[in-house]
Amino acid sequence: MDYYGAMSRFNRLSLLALLVFALSANAQAPNGQTTAPISSALDSELFYQLLLGELNVREGEPGAAYSLILDAARKTNDPRLYQRAVDIALQARSGDSALLAARAWKQARPASREANRYVLQILIGLNRIGETLDPLKREIAAADAKDRVAVVSSLPRYFARATDKKLAASIVEQALTGYLTAPGVGVSAWTVVGRMRLDAGDISGAMDAAARAQALDAESEGPAVLALSMMSPKTPQAEAIVKKYLEGKPLPEVRMEYVRALLDAQRYAEAAAQLQVITSEKPDYAQGWLIRGALELQDGKPSVAERSLKRYVELALAKRTGAPRAEADRGLVQAYLSLAQIAEQRKDFVQADSWLKRIDSPADLLNAQLRRAAILARQGKLEEARKLIRSQPEKSPADARLKLTAEVQLLRESKQYRAAHELLTEEITRNPSDFDLVYDMAMVAEKLGNLEEMERLLRSVIAGKPEYHHAYNALGYSLAERNTRLPEARQLVQKALEYAPGDPFISDSLGWVEYRSGNLAEALRILQAAFKAKPDAEIAAHLGEVLWTLGRRDQAVSIWKEGAQINPENETLLETLKRLRVRL
Repeated sequence: MDYYGAMSRFNRLSLLALLVFALSANAQAPNGQTTAPISSALDSELFYQLLLGELNVREGEPGAAYSLILDAARKTNDPRLYQRAVDIALQARSGDSALLAARAWKQARPASREANRYVLQILIGLNRIGETLDPLKREIAAADAKDRVAVVSSLPRYFARATDKKLAASIVEQALTGYLTAPGVGVSAWTVVGRMRLDAGDISGAMDAAARAQALDAESEGPAVLALSMMSPKTPQAEAIVKKYLEGKPLPEVRMEYVRALLDAQRYAEAAAQLQVITSEKPDYAQGWLIRGALELQDGKPSVAERSLKRYVELALAKRTGAPRAEADRGLVQAYLSLAQIAEQRKDFVQADSWLKRIDSPADLLNAQLRRAAILARQGKLEEARKLIRSQPEKSPADARLKLTAEVQLLRESKQYRAAHELLTEEITRNPSDFDLVYDMAMVAEKLGNLEEMERLLRSVIAGKPEYHHAYNALGYSLAERNTRLPEARQLVQKALEYAPGDPFISDSLGWVEYRSGNLAEALRILQAAFKAKPDAEIAAHLGEVLWTLGRRDQAVSIWKEGAQINPENETLLETLKRLRVRL
């Protein structure tokens, strides 16, 4: 072996660095303990062997380097040389060689937790899941008692990339068998078993594991968090686990996740009740006030929402220095936009503009400016508003798209339907497969009285994107509104509900179809449920008309008044009151 030739290719600095590495092998092991020195073994041949190994790494010959370093590790029994051999193999993407070195290390140092962990992680990386049981058991057993819960809880991350999820779940469950009833560890063990079963698609098994975990400790959040990930109308037992946890002293973050699950299920009243609990029990929990305010605004309670949102702003600004800037800004932007919307609704345009001017997040400046344009348009300054929108810089195609839809919306709200139609026609010519724009074009065509074009456009959306439920709903509602082709209208709206079950606005359309078809009792049932799920002025208009037709006029007026409080400018509500000659 030409050691001197190898040395001549190294500069002095590299040689010095490698010499320090070789000699430092005598210092400390990875666990911080002094190892048996290599001094007696570090003769000139071993020194140059290490040197040549590192040289081969630098020159792009990892195979030779690996063999030299692994041979040196076996001669010296030094753990860092074993680790170096493993690292060289991993860098060369040679998993089998890395596993060979890690197993040699583990054999030489049976008590080494580091060696065992390398074996485990490499086996998982190679998807040799069936061979991981023994090193997995060793990893859990080697953990200090105080750290064992953390080690157990981390296991799903270990197996996140395993392709055979069922086998991974089985291996983990076998490894945890002895810990499922162990004090302090059992809850985490069952929760991990549940998580692994869920990842493998075994929902009933995951549910059973969550229930067993909660039986060991009802106050532990782990089983509740697992159950939250399984909440759906088909798994009521998951919600039962969550509710049982919430009966104790829950973390506000877990209750907040339950709120989000309720909102996803459009169970707004229940979500609002949970938010009341959060803000009462933890009045300084800012996120609770933010979501509560957003929900109150959505429910048509602007004054109440304003108080909640201002409370959020107060808390968020007080904690802004301690929170990650991006997170704090995100919530504040949402609050400022909502507060501006509330001010705009009561036509306090100066205050609305003041809230929008507080937004200093670069990522949200465009949205803020678009809202300012909307305020200008509401004051009759449409051309100024359009100029403001068009003057905004575009950092991406998404920004250009956002500007276009904002301008179209302003034109529609200002009843400038012809201008909106021209703008959309120009854009759709360039992007004919943008079905959102085609849908918007259909809605504008309807306002222009061009019902044939509207129907043609909506059917093109349905043909191009069959899951686009808004198109089915819009066409079905249009037919019902014109009191024509009612069986087809019902079919279209029911199809929309298949894609968006429980959507209160689509339910409103179905209720209107039933009303037009003369099925007053069914119409009343559907519309009452829709209005309960989502208090909205347009749903109120339809529900009130059904009640009025049934002779329940006091109830109809009460519903209409409620709708007027939500949105006094709603076109459908105003048209209904005018047609029926009702003054509120």
